[in-house]
Amino acid sequence: MQPKTAHSARALRSQGALAVLRHVHAHPSATRAEVARALGLSSGSAAEITARLKAARLVRETPPPRASGRGRPSPVLGAHPEGPLVCVVAISHEEWRVACVELGGRVITEDSGRHAGSPGLVGTLAARVAALHAHYGGRVRAVSAGVAGTVSGTTIIQASGLGWRDVALGPLRPPGVPLLVGNDASLVGLADARRGAGTAARVVLHLTVEVGVGGILVVEGRPVDGATGAGGEFGHMPFGDPALECPCGARGCWDLAVDGRAMARALDRPPPADPRTAAGEIIASAASDPAALNAVAGAAHALGRGMGALVNALDPDAVTLSGLALDLDERTPAALRDGYTSALMRYRRAAPPPVLRSPLGPQGPLIGAADAAFDVLLTEEGLETWSRV
Repeated sequence: MQPKTAHSARALRSQGALAVLRHVHAHPSATRAEVARALGLSSGSAAEITARLKAARLVRETPPPRASGRGRPSPVLGAHPEGPLVCVVAISHEEWRVACVELGGRVITEDSGRHAGSPGLVGTLAARVAALHAHYGGRVRAVSAGVAGTVSGTTIIQASGLGWRDVALGPLRPPGVPLLVGNDASLVGLADARRGAGTAARVVLHLTVEVGVGGILVVEGRPVDGATGAGGEFGHMPFGDPALECPCGARGCWDLAVDGRAMARALDRPPPADPRTAAGEIIASAASDPAALNAVAGAAHALGRGMGALVNALDPDAVTLSGLALDLDERTPAALRDGYTSALMRYRRAAPPPVLRSPLGPQGPLIGAADAAFDVLLTEEGLETWSRV
């Protein structure tokens, strides 16, 4: 049995290396001196840990930008060119994307295309993942998939926009590589809390509108995604008309009050085959069509009221928006804010959580899925496994 002091010293070295790696991942342009200050390390400790991480093919040092001033400039820490990668798969209502991402979040290769919604798409994407795994070999340490649907484990329980039910994503997993699957809106919320509009907040409520409403509550950078990973299905809360049945099987879902289906109903149009595209067209026409503007305002007000209800229940520091929620806010901001304020408890109205716009755009699902995968890799077990590659 080894002395406890030796074990403790080894654990501290491991934790120090993990802390540096996690900081480099979250702040990919940080210098070694900045990392040391942020983590309370001496310059000698930071240099020693960095040397070990370089030898392990985890980080590299590059010269800093030229700076005026005294002292020796500190090198910038970033991903090692032979370091670990995660393979990210994003499946939206109309498109797919497959990418490889390195430590720090940089996408090093990406492919994309459109699809018709057939579950056979899983096999096509599995072949692309397998090709990346064959090309990069053991550097691919995890596959992380984000899907526009309700997820439990690695199975899509329901994706009404895709017409999928009980679709297993296990084929995406190369032999010996872990597979993570999450709802795309939840992954965007994770990315936004860590790298987007919510970085200054401890508790972030993220909401997005595509086909229905999705999102997640993120507390101190960690998503509150429930026992099976299906947390954040805010769109199926009964904030809508109880006379309307949702494809999920429930009545009165908030989904049906805020997306293209709600706007089409307001215009006495039949239910659109593609609510996402219909919403975009109606929002665009609202610039010159008063009826379309009223339809958009109705959806924005319903979005705001649901936001207020969730703020009352979840008590976030900030609310962040993405997807069509940004378009609703831009086109009819007064309707959204009126709905939000009217639903808030009285004591919250003087200083409600700010509503912030996500800057991540279409990269949000990829960033979030990659971060979820690196959360698994940047652990003692993950580093131990990498050391054997």
